[in-house]
Amino acid sequence: MRADDTRALSGCLVVSLRPVGGHGALRRAVARRGGALLALSPWRLVAADDVTTRDALAGALAADRVVFTSPAAVRAAHALAPLRALAATGWLGVGRTTARALARAGVDGANWPSRMDSEGLLALPALADVRGQRVGLVTAPGGRAHLAESLAAAGAAVIRADVYRRDAIAPSPRAVARLAAHRGLLLLLLSSGQALESVDALLPAAARSRLRQATVVAASARLAALARAHGFAVATVAASARPQDLLAAAEAARAGVSRPPPSPPASASAGAAR
Repeated sequence: MRADDTRALSGCLVVSLRPVGGHGALRRAVARRGGALLALSPWRLVAADDVTTRDALAGALAADRVVFTSPAAVRAAHALAPLRALAATGWLGVGRTTARALARAGVDGANWPSRMDSEGLLALPALADVRGQRVGLVTAPGGRAHLAESLAAAGAAVIRADVYRRDAIAPSPRAVARLAAHRGLLLLLLSSGQALESVDALLPAAARSRLRQATVVAASARLAALARAHGFAVATVAASARPQDLLAAAEAARAGVSRPPPSPPASASAGAAR
């Protein structure tokens, strides 16, 4: 039996805001834990292929540090320029999966943080002192705004290459109906503030109200604050944005949600009685 073959999420509907085609592994992991996954994709990913993007990418790849914000960014960049011909010194990925995508493209030696999100990237020694440095950001429009803003605030010249885009899509009527019909616990795995805001804007009013009843498991304190600002209840902050960390936090949240509230101390009960 796999270590994650439990029933810890039995009866739960876990909401995923990943792009179209990005839910498979998470769906299987949730099922192994006894839950079900609801895919509410806010967009599909479309790679760019034009002269302006190629020029922007060339500038980003020539920077002192180069940051790839997702495996999709690696794939789109590699389709525009063969990354294997370039040195990996000073190249960073947002996580292990992004670094592996770089390795598949022929680039070994890229670094990634143990906390696989923008906060983790900013904590890496390679980005500790970027004043006067050029930092290439290979990403998509609107992606990792916190990362770009933080690097610029630290004195870096951020050279951005948006190598793919996110085309917004409305949630399917079937997904909306399933969300509205579910009467058990809703758990929302949140690893992208932009995804949350996009889905929130696209859902019909009744489904939006139902989603507000979800218990949020956030990938960072920043995302937890964003969720609260939008009216969500946040149960916990996961160790990282990795699916296994989000699901581990979801299991802990489920245990907390399912556990009855503790009885008050005897002295408090006596005081209440008086």
